[in-house]
Amino acid sequence: MEILLEGKNALVGGSSKGIGRAIAERLAASGANVTLMSRSEPAMAQIVASLPTDKGQSHGYLVVNFSDFPSFKTQIDAFFAQNSIDILINNTQGPSAGSALEKEIEEYQTAFDLLFKCAVYTSGLALNSMQKNSWGRIINIASITVREPLNYLALSNSMRSALVSWGKSLAIDIAKDNITLNSILSGYFDTERLAKLCTQKAAKLNVPVEQVRAEMEAQVPMQRIGDPEEYANLVCFLASQQASYITGTSIPIDGGLLKSF
Repeated sequence: MEILLEGKNALVGGSSKGIGRAIAERLAASGANVTLMSRSEPAMAQIVASLPTDKGQSHGYLVVNFSDFPSFKTQIDAFFAQNSIDILINNTQGPSAGSALEKEIEEYQTAFDLLFKCAVYTSGLALNSMQKNSWGRIINIASITVREPLNYLALSNSMRSALVSWGKSLAIDIAKDNITLNSILSGYFDTERLAKLCTQKAAKLNVPVEQVRAEMEAQVPMQRIGDPEEYANLVCFLASQQASYITGTSIPIDGGLLKSF
């Protein structure tokens, strides 16, 4: 199935590396005009220069700090004052690891701003043009821990659950406008974030990092860690016209890791 996104404008959060970068590259390959969004300007500039333009695409980037909501609000307001988008990928870096007993209340507020508040605010801005055009796609990047929490990711478990629940609620309200909103529940993917979590866990348990990764792979029925390109293929489909009747869903992509329905 060929997915064509020519003429569509996409804004991709957390796209200087990992899953976000893979998504940006896949959307651009399908013809979308892609704006990257993250803190790392040098990385984004390099990626933008490498994105395809053979279908007449025009790409750019927006430097933001998801961890500082007041500055993020200023930056994203300025962007939408000059731009409209058709496809929004709500994705940010993950909050720090740690159990519920280890986290202070201030850390929950920080994680709320990072994973929930930025996504909700950006979606509200994006909806203005989507509703005028009677077409839009909002995709939340969440985690399988929404369904089966990992005790060492208490902040992520909590805030991504809130994001998915909010997304389901909003999807109902905007479906009449031909706008879909779906959440993706991420399993283990070969990213810098995963490598960092493995390193932290190995240090905490005083075991080799290779052992931690091997045990993680063994948990997955497919016996491997996912490739970000596989993730990007799902996102590209959900962003397309072919997925026009799919909304309000939470779709796991995890190699069969989730045991629940």
